[in-house]
Amino acid sequence: MSNDLPDWVRQQRRELGRRVRELRRQRELTQEQLAERAGVDSKTISRAENGHFNIGVDLIGALARALGVPTWRLFRDD
Repeated sequence: MSNDLPDWVRQQRRELGRRVRELRRQRELTQEQLAERAGVDSKTISRAENGHFNIGVDLIGALARALGVPTWRLFRDD
């Protein structure tokens, strides 16, 4: 993660990653299983969950689909 990013950007990445991890664990999926379902490498899932990756719109959609949730669930806890 780049140190030249504003704090709010790093915080948003961490929150999105935390939400992906939470939803993945609720579904009892490994990072590898989620990666396979989303069509990405498991390292991408790890980096995303740890807030070390800028998750683009395409990946957000793929993760939501792979987790079986509407896209907005990746951004809200309710």
